[in-house]
Amino acid sequence: MKTRIKWIEHALFLGESGSGHALVMDGPPEHGGRNLGPRPMEMLLLGMGACTAIDVVHILRKGRHRVTDCEVEISAERVDREPKVFSRIHVHFIVSGRELNESAVSRAIGLSAEKYCSASIMLAKTAEITHDYEIRNVE
Repeated sequence: MKTRIKWIEHALFLGESGSGHALVMDGPPEHGGRNLGPRPMEMLLLGMGACTAIDVVHILRKGRHRVTDCEVEISAERVDREPKVFSRIHVHFIVSGRELNESAVSRAIGLSAEKYCSASIMLAKTAEITHDYEIRNVE
């Protein structure tokens, strides 16, 4: 896997993925940023959220559960000293579907956290990661 990061100006960077996608990242104003894109540390949380959401949806669908939506809300805390790594991350899943049962959703989240989501497992080396969820059964 490869990526390329190109400095544009001030604290603005263009990230290009090996799969051919691009995105803008910007630093905070105190480092010359102008709020033109997410911060790099936000990108870590976004990546982790997408990684685990993909797992949960895949696991539920593979089990023939009728999932119709999955949202992941993440809140995180960082340490006060350099390097300002994440110390706590809380992941809240909102899983919607038809006749979803709690054990299936709980199992999918657990499998993602403990076995499949590389991003979560890597971040768990420095941060305490907790999870909870809510199920919204739809007609």
